Amino acid sequence: MSILDNLKSFAAKQFIDVIQHVEPEDGILSYRYPMQDMEIQNGAKLTVRESQMAAFVNEGQVADVFGPGLHTLNTQNLPILTNLRNWDKMFQSPFKSDVYFFSTRTQPNQKWGTPQPVTIRDKDFGMVRLRCFGIYSWHVAEPRAFHSKVSGTRDIYRAAEIEGQLRNMIVAHISDAFAQSGIPFLDMAANQIEVGKAMMATLQPDFAALGLTLDSLIVENLSLPEELQKLLDERIGMNMIGNMAQYTQYKTAQSIPIAAANEGGLAGIGASLTAGMGMASQMAGAFQQAMAQPQAPLVQPPPPVAPVAAAGVTVSAGETKFCMNCGAKILKGAKFCPECGFKQPEA
Repeated sequence: MSILDNLKSFAAKQFIDVIQHVEPEDGILSYRYPMQDMEIQNGAKLTVRESQMAAFVNEGQVADVFGPGLHTLNTQNLPILTNLRNWDKMFQSPFKSDVYFFSTRTQPNQKWGTPQPVTIRDKDFGMVRLRCFGIYSWHVAEPRAFHSKVSGTRDIYRAAEIEGQLRNMIVAHISDAFAQSGIPFLDMAANQIEVGKAMMATLQPDFAALGLTLDSLIVENLSLPEELQKLLDERIGMNMIGNMAQYTQYKTAQSIPIAAANEGGLAGIGASLTAGMGMASQMAGAFQQAMAQPQAPLVQPPPPVAPVAAAGVTVSAGETKFCMNCGAKILKGAKFCPECGFKQPEA
């Protein structure tokens, strides 16, 4: 290629004096301003709108980061001098300067959830396998870190490309977040806001390492696997029943409308109620009588032995004597006292 061709190529280059970007669609986090056959003119104006930040990358390194406003760029990439000094390289400057625009808008309504139950420690149950899901929001806060660790030199980097990593990051920290919250599972439903705050505190450092800020994290549901939920429902049901008699009356009252719709249903319920009430009355009466009577001693004295007449001795009803032990009046021929059972001496 002749010098004339090189001069023509140099003349064909465009010098950029105004740099700006408007997002064409949602979900774009990083956008590289097109620089093909164009050079940034020294003193060019950079316009950064609200909800944007811009990074000026010179010679492969992030030279500066600009917030919303109008900025003047003083670069080392001087188009005329650089191209004249490098005419042997077809006027392609070896020092490429790029401008990246980053969207700092909040990315709302991002879904998160546990694909499988997560085992956590619980104050009441010891160990619990837990399912949970909710939504979260975040935004790009540090373009330097985000550019070097996430988006790189891509022309366009979208939010959908990092969503999976962020969801997995949240799920991986659920156990630590619940442990730090110190809230038992039975109280979590009433303290979902506190649980979400505890999770945010645990996740913020990991988001910051990627140049992001976690704006909110909402826990929408906390539940147990089906088999554990059945056991919990049974325990809650037993606690709710409390007074069994009142619970029986309640269930009976519920069954009356159903029985009324069936022929003979009320009669059956009436008979059952009568029998049940009678049985309850009998049991209550027996219990009251038992409580009213003095309790028997643990060791009962031997039963009294009926007086037996001596063999061959005829005892008349009017002949009596007194027991040598207790003094009770007994038949004269009795060998044992019917009151205390003491053996009487022979006459």
